Formats: sequence, C-alpha cells, structure tokens
Amino acid sequence: MQNAHRSMLALACLTALFGSATANAASTSSLTIYRSDSAALYASSDTGSTNDGYAVVREQRSLPLTAGIHDVVVGDLPNALDAEALALGFPDGQAKLISQRLLLAQGAGAALSGMVGRQITVLGSNGETLAQGILLRAGDSLLVRDTTGVTGTTLVRNYAGVRSAGGDFPLGSSLRLRVDAARAGDARTVLSYPTSGLGWRAAYVATLQPGTACRVQFESRASIANRSGRDWHDAQVTLIAGEPNMAKPAAPQPMMAMARGFSAKESLPQQDSLGDYRSFTLPGTVELPDGSVSQVPLYASRTLDCTRTALYENGGSYQPPRPIVNRDFNQDGGNTVTSTLALKAFDSLPAGYLRVLTADRNGIPQFIGEGRIDDTPKGSDATITLGTAFDLRAERERTAFNVDKAGRTMDEAFRINLSNAGDSARTVTVREHPGRWRQWVLVSSTSKPSQQNPDTLEFRVEVPANGKAVLDYAVRYQWTADEQPQ
Repeated sequence: MQNAHRSMLALACLTALFGSATANAASTSSLTIYRSDSAALYASSDTGSTNDGYAVVREQRSLPLTAGIHDVVVGDLPNALDAEALALGFPDGQAKLISQRLLLAQGAGAALSGMVGRQITVLGSNGETLAQGILLRAGDSLLVRDTTGVTGTTLVRNYAGVRSAGGDFPLGSSLRLRVDAARAGDARTVLSYPTSGLGWRAAYVATLQPGTACRVQFESRASIANRSGRDWHDAQVTLIAGEPNMAKPAAPQPMMAMARGFSAKESLPQQDSLGDYRSFTLPGTVELPDGSVSQVPLYASRTLDCTRTALYENGGSYQPPRPIVNRDFNQDGGNTVTSTLALKAFDSLPAGYLRVLTADRNGIPQFIGEGRIDDTPKGSDATITLGTAFDLRAERERTAFNVDKAGRTMDEAFRINLSNAGDSARTVTVREHPGRWRQWVLVSSTSKPSQQNPDTLEFRVEVPANGKAVLDYAVRYQWTADEQPQ
C-alpha cells in the first residue's frame, strides 16, 4: 500500500512538471514518414504507443561535454526506435563515440529513465529534499550522486517526487553515450534512427455536385499519426508514398491540427521521385504531439469528372484447370446491386480512404459511402464501392444447361431480373464472368454487351422507374480432346 501511494504521488509530481520544452530535445529535426494503414495509429481512443508505422528521424542536438572520457545521456527519444540502425556522430570532430546503450522507456518510469545523467532533486512526501545531484540509475529506487562531494552517492527507495534542475522532463527512451571529448563545452551532434509509432496515409473527400452529370469537388489531405511516445516540434516532414520492403518481422512498422505556417493559400507539398516511390515534402514545419492525428493539405481542391455505376456482378476472374461440367457450379449471384464511384487520377494519388458526400434537399452534405484507393498513378482509374443501392434488386436464374461430352461442348443460359423501386429510371451494369472454361463464346443476348473480354461479359440494362427489366444471355464452352472435364 505504501509503495502504491508513493508511486501515485510520484506520478502526480511528474505530471505537474511536464509541458515545457525539453532541453535535451532536438534543436532541429526532420522526419521521413512512410505510409501505414494500421488501425492502432489512427484510433481515436487512447491506445498509447504502438509498434506500427515507420519513420526515419534525423536530429541535430547540442550536448554539454567535459574533457576526456565520460558518459552523457540523450533523452526524449521515441519508445520503439530501431537500436540496430541508430547512428550518432560529431561532425565538428569535438568528440569520439566509444559506445552507446539504449534505455527503453517503460511505464511511469519512462520520464525518469530520460533523466539519467542529469541534475535532479528527490522530494519526500512533505516536500523535503531527500537527495540532490546527478541521477545515476532510475527504477523502483533512485541512485543519486552528490556533485558537491558532501554526501557521496545516495540510494533513495521511498520518495514522493522528483524535480528536474532544468524544470523539464524528457519523454520516451534515452540513449547513454560514452564519449571521449577533446575539450569541454557544447558539441553539435547528428543523430539518425528509424522508429515506429509514426505513419501517414491519404484522406480524400469527394462531394458530389448538383446536376445530371457526375462531378465531384475533390479534396486531398495527408493524415499523419504520432503514437511514438514523444512530441515533435517544428519538424520538417517528408511523406513517402509506396511500399518499401521491411525485412525485420518486428521492425518499426482525433486531434486535428494544421501544419504550422501552412495555409490553403500557400504552396502545397513538393512532389518528387524517390527510387521506385513518390515523396511529398511539406513546405512548412509541423507540430506532431504524441497521441495525435494531424492533417495537412496534399493537393489543392479541384472539381473532377466521375462515373457512378449501379453494379450487379456475379463470379470473378477464376480460370479452372479443366472444364467444369457440374450443373450447380456458379448457380446464384445474390440479389444486391452495389453503387460504385470511379474517377481518373489527376496526379499521383497515394493510397488512402475516399469519403463521398452528397447534399440532401436542405443542401447539407451527407455521407453516402467510403472506400479504399490503392496507390494510383496519374491518369489511372480509381474505383470504390459506396454501398448497396436501396431501391435496386436483382434475381439470377439458370434457364438452360446442356453438356455434349462427345462434341466437347457445353451450353449454359441465364436470366437476370432487375427491379427498380425508385422514382427515376436507373441503368444497371450487369457483369458476368463465364468461369466454367477459358474457351467460350456468347451465343445470344437480349442486350448487346457493353464489354466483352476473355473472362468478362458486361451489359448495361435500363430499368424504368418503379419498374422491371430482364436480361437473357447464353454462352457455349468448347474444349479439345486432351482437355478432359473435371
């Protein structure tokens, strides 16, 4: 009970001291953030830090050094950085790195682990000073060395709080360095490492415009998630679109905030090639608080042409190894008609989610569907499924089936009954995939196909308001003597 009370008091004291800029934090930092669709990164609930996401961090820091070989601690690092890929150097040659050790942040003691090597004051339950000096080790007990040489080193087991001499606490993990410095003074260091807990994805909004033609007002944003365990202040950010391979199985894989110094009237991200990928460099520095999802513009808003389709689809592009003569194969296609939206990419569209809105009779934009867009090069089509069309239904039945094994042929016919309970006529696209064998021909149909290729038959059928329409079609399969049916 005493330990629990002490921990609660310590946590309260630590919490009261948080909030100021960390003296040991990076003076400048740049982040290269890779795309991630992890639900944990973008969750609106407080899920804490996560191993999902991937980013490469480059920081410049100023470290106070003394002459000779000694230890120094770099704090305020992310919780899940890749220690094997961490690199630190002294570009001015003021010191040499002998060894480095990563101290991982764990629980409420994470702030104290970042204070190792720094001046602290340990407080008792009545606010009295229990020890003062350099923190050598943090945990259930604290090891503090008196820099005045009066009391030596003190082990403190029961304490209520810790005060930083600088008035701040670094968050996240910390890095203990053993360095050999040529002289005392502040030294410039360059630190780089990959880390998890950071990721981004595109967020698109398409608002359907009034009129009979399909046109949308298209907005493009980048959602940047930070659950790395530390804040990023005035960071220079580059976003990478594409899917680099991450070899390590455990590799580092809403609050809404606009980028600082970033407005719709100012320049947008600078797009460029990066190997086989695309990069988007933000023009202004960004604030990325821990536990946040920030949004920045990706492209300027624009109006695009689009295509809306009421689609009834049966089967897929599967091709069997031999002809399938089982009568019941591919019998029922269900009765739902789905609504889709397609548009052509005006530029490189990184993968993300597209939300579609339309105005109701009062002019209020209402959500009508959402779908994922994969990485889409400029000029390519992007199509999403909005949902199930409420007023449209379909029924599919086989009307004929005959197999002539001696003649190595098979005939099959279907009827699709379409109904429309709405007050306006609709065009339904019926997409069939003759999948019994790769060799087939269309024998007859009540409507001319709008598309026909080796694995697809597509028809556009007009269905009147509050009415019905019927599509009949028949196909014939053929095979050779050495292609025996299943």
